Amino acid sequence: MIFTKHQNTFRWIIVVASFIIVSVIMWKTYEFFQHFKHEERTKIEIWASAQTDLIKTGNLNSDMGDLPLQVITSNKTTPMIMVNKDGSIDHNNLDSNKIKDSVYLKKLIAKFEKENKPIEVRFDGEVYNTIYYGNSPLINKLKYYPLALILIVVLFGAVIFFFYSSNKNATQNKLWSGMAKETAHQIGTPLSSLIGWTEILKSENVNPSYISEIEKDVDRLKIITERFSKIGSIPTLETANIVEETIHSYDYLKSRASDLIEFDLITPDEYIPVALNKQLYSWTIENLVKNAIDAMKGRGKLTVEISQLEDNVKVKVTDTGKGIAKKHFNKIFEPGFTTKKRGWGLGLSLTKRIIEDFHNGKIKVLNSEKGKGTTIQINLKSA
Repeated sequence: MIFTKHQNTFRWIIVVASFIIVSVIMWKTYEFFQHFKHEERTKIEIWASAQTDLIKTGNLNSDMGDLPLQVITSNKTTPMIMVNKDGSIDHNNLDSNKIKDSVYLKKLIAKFEKENKPIEVRFDGEVYNTIYYGNSPLINKLKYYPLALILIVVLFGAVIFFFYSSNKNATQNKLWSGMAKETAHQIGTPLSSLIGWTEILKSENVNPSYISEIEKDVDRLKIITERFSKIGSIPTLETANIVEETIHSYDYLKSRASDLIEFDLITPDEYIPVALNKQLYSWTIENLVKNAIDAMKGRGKLTVEISQLEDNVKVKVTDTGKGIAKKHFNKIFEPGFTTKKRGWGLGLSLTKRIIEDFHNGKIKVLNSEKGKGTTIQINLKSA
């Protein structure tokens, strides 16, 4: 109970704590890197001192022991280039064949000079040689450790985000299903009563035209109830002619729309089989057409076009309405998003769910221009 009440606070505490922990780890890694680099420079300075001792040995013609030589030969990891005062080059832990390339040698010296300050070997105030050294393989690996740590943290954060997002979507889907089933259940009770009253009216010699209109509305309510029932569960698909099903929904809406709207239907003559749930597909076309009519404010041209390329079937609904801003192309399919003064913003989100979740298709805003209109396209696979 306490966690639920302060859930957002706990979440921020975890985020801040994680940031602090990562920052401390990165800072300690940086300190360790600098310490290790200092230790390596100390070793190179000792190596340079041993070189000085060898120079002294050569100049004084005295035996100073094997220690300087042992120090010099002990470096097995740090790459270095020693430029002697006569211009000759000595190197250690580098590829001898590559060093022969003067261009490569100059670039390597410049790189080493950038990584570490060169060390001069002096004797009697004279520079005998200059040592350029680079980072050892261990330091190079250690240098990229903070980046690897950041990458791990980012990936870990992404996993948490996707888990949270998936969990949220699953909760929303359960809510959708529950609301849809409850709506179907609630409509079902008065609908049964209306059917019974219709039968009574028939026996009372009421004008048949009145009863006919009531039966049409009752049939319409049956369709709506069936739609909500199917959206609340996994619907079954059957192979149907998408052209015929689209025309059926199109004609129903056209007969009930304003005369100020010009309807245009472009369909191929052939049979196009698609795995459909007829009731839900009909709902999709109705939602798109109604949204198009609203966008045109009851006046304009509405075009429904069906085309097929190999096994890809496209259904386009085009209006001459106010258009959609490009930044809203994806948002219009989100639950609750609407640009209307009235409405819940559920029509297009239901449409997306029907097409993508139940029919394994795609729906998108193909193009839109402010003041000129919008085209929304459905992509389905032919059966």
